[in-house]
Amino acid sequence: MMESYIAVLTKGICQSEENGSFLSRDFDGRKAYLAGSIKDIVSQFGMETIILHTALMLKKRIVVYHPKIEAVQEFTRTLPALVWHRQDWSILHSYMHLHAEELEGLQMCTGYIAGFVDLEVSNRPDLYDVFVNLADSEIIIAPLAKEAMTMGKLHKEIGQLIVQSAEDPEKSDSQVIQDIALKTKEIFTHLAPFSEASDAGKVFLNVEALKQKRFPPATENFLYHLAAAEQMLKV
Repeated sequence: MMESYIAVLTKGICQSEENGSFLSRDFDGRKAYLAGSIKDIVSQFGMETIILHTALMLKKRIVVYHPKIEAVQEFTRTLPALVWHRQDWSILHSYMHLHAEELEGLQMCTGYIAGFVDLEVSNRPDLYDVFVNLADSEIIIAPLAKEAMTMGKLHKEIGQLIVQSAEDPEKSDSQVIQDIALKTKEIFTHLAPFSEASDAGKVFLNVEALKQKRFPPATENFLYHLAAAEQMLKV
């Protein structure tokens, strides 16, 4: 058993006469997260899905509640697909309890998706920027997060694209994810003209150049906070 484990860990493969061959590449962890459905999320929340997309783009704290753990886990494991370009599922904490030791570790994270089956979490605004009540199909933005999460024309365009793509019966979930990823890439092109490299090669946002472009206030605000989330602001 130990030999097989070490073989998979070091070589990605193990073979035995009894069980045949095991290839770790055949069990890509990302496939498990695609088991959920983006189309189902959009069907439930419609245009409000843009709140989830924006929160994830800005690396905000999302708390998801439903009394059934299966519903919480299926929903939460699907959310990172809204920001597919990051390929980051480490932000997932799909089953949390309101225990001090668990919450202490959670609160050390910059941004996360945390699932709870205890409705008492709704009374803990210190734990979330966005609260999703799956049972009631309700999304709430915490007061302290509203400034960064201000919506405008750009968000409306993204929201409409997400809804139209998800409602297309000819499109699979993976195709919807691809559509969202392409739109997300387009968002980053808005930042490119206002970015400059330091002597060390790190890319920073030129805030003055962004302001001079005179985007609509909500768009400028979003791009600024996006740059902050991507660690593109000079401290």
